Amino acid sequence: MPPSPEPRTIIASYGRYLEDFVVGDVYEHRPGRTITEADNIQFSLLTMNRHPMHCDHALAARSEFGKPLVNSGLTLAMVVGMTVDDVSAKAIANLGWSDIKLTAPVHPGDTIYARTEVLEIRPSKSRPTQGIVTTRTEGYKADGTVFMTFVRNSLVPKRGHGLED
Repeated sequence: MPPSPEPRTIIASYGRYLEDFVVGDVYEHRPGRTITEADNIQFSLLTMNRHPMHCDHALAARSEFGKPLVNSGLTLAMVVGMTVDDVSAKAIANLGWSDIKLTAPVHPGDTIYARTEVLEIRPSKSRPTQGIVTTRTEGYKADGTVFMTFVRNSLVPKRGHGLED
C-alpha cells in the first residue's frame, strides 16, 4: 500500500474575480429554495409589511390568486442571495439593481431557483484594480415560470486585488 500523502489545509474559495467573467455566460444557481409560510410571515413582520395578502388566508382566498402571496421583498432577497456564490462573493460592493420586474405570483410552498447572464464587463474608470460587472438575473419557479427579473451592477476586484488576496 502506498504511503498516504501529507495532510493539507484547503481554504474554501467562492466567487469570481473580474477576469473570470465572460459576457454571455449563464450561471444556473443552486440550490433552490422552497419558500415556507413561516418564511413569508417572519419576513413580512420583520420588515413591517402587514399587507393582508401575505398573512390573511381568508382575504387572500377571495383574491384573484386564491391564496396568500409571498412578500416580493422576500423573493428578491432570496434570488439575490442565490446569486452571491457565482456573481458577487468577491465583490467590493453592489452598485445597484435596476429594471426589477415582478412577472408572476409566488406562493408559500413554491420552490424557486435563479439564473444569471453576464451582460457587460468593464474596467472601472476611477479604480484601476477593479471593474464593473453587469448581470441580468431571472428568478423562476420549479415549473419554469419566470417570476422576477432584474439587472445588477457589481464592483469586482481584479485577480490579486481582492479582500482574500
